[in-house]
Amino acid sequence: MPLEVLGIIAAGVLGSMIGSFLNVCIVRLPLEQSVVRPRSRCVRCGRSIAWFDNVPVISWLLLGGRCRHCRERISAQYPLIEAAVAGVWAAAAWWYGVTLHGLAAALFGTILLGIAVTDARHYLIPDEYTWGGLAVGLLLALRGGFGGLLTAVIGAGLGFALLYAIAWAGERAFREEAMGGGDIKMMAMVGAFLGWKGVLLTLFGGALLGTLVFVPLTLRKRRLVPFGVFLAAAGGLTFVFGEAIVRWYEAFLRV
Repeated sequence: MPLEVLGIIAAGVLGSMIGSFLNVCIVRLPLEQSVVRPRSRCVRCGRSIAWFDNVPVISWLLLGGRCRHCRERISAQYPLIEAAVAGVWAAAAWWYGVTLHGLAAALFGTILLGIAVTDARHYLIPDEYTWGGLAVGLLLALRGGFGGLLTAVIGAGLGFALLYAIAWAGERAFREEAMGGGDIKMMAMVGAFLGWKGVLLTLFGGALLGTLVFVPLTLRKRRLVPFGVFLAAAGGLTFVFGEAIVRWYEAFLRV
């Protein structure tokens, strides 16, 4: 089997395990609980889940989506998140190779998925995603030397400043909180991974997606907008296609 294929498979397996941990973060971080202790357990009978019942995706399928002891249903979220993160890591290894850039893509995609699901469920973006992701983004930016780090710092600063300004202006205009602090910190993290151009593309894409998808529902049902979901989707698309979009736009301006 070619080494490239082995690398993709290994990345997918590692991603499924990271997806299992991401499930813990999604469930516990909004409740301000430790993601280390206690061990995973059934919410009904309280029995700890053995390692052989905690194998990503496979254990859920073999158990029929139920606790081995009390037969309580286990949410399908668990295998879906594990499979999704496995897919992100395998795709990153396939697209970018087993490289630091591929690692950056996998980690960024994982953080964005965690943000999207948590924000959709709880209207909350925990600091562990944003500040933790910011630190990871700045660390990985060192692969580009001082120039790469400087680009990441400028991107992080711009992302934070732009969202802070929008939130401040919205609060002044509407006399209520227009944007959560999690969204502001999230854009600092996005800027560390994508730079200042990526920040602008992500904001534009997030606003466009939010307008097309959620605004009609909001007007009809007066629901809150989990803006982090749309920023996460736009950030992921920008990571993959951002440079091509920027080149197209620059060529368009020269016409």
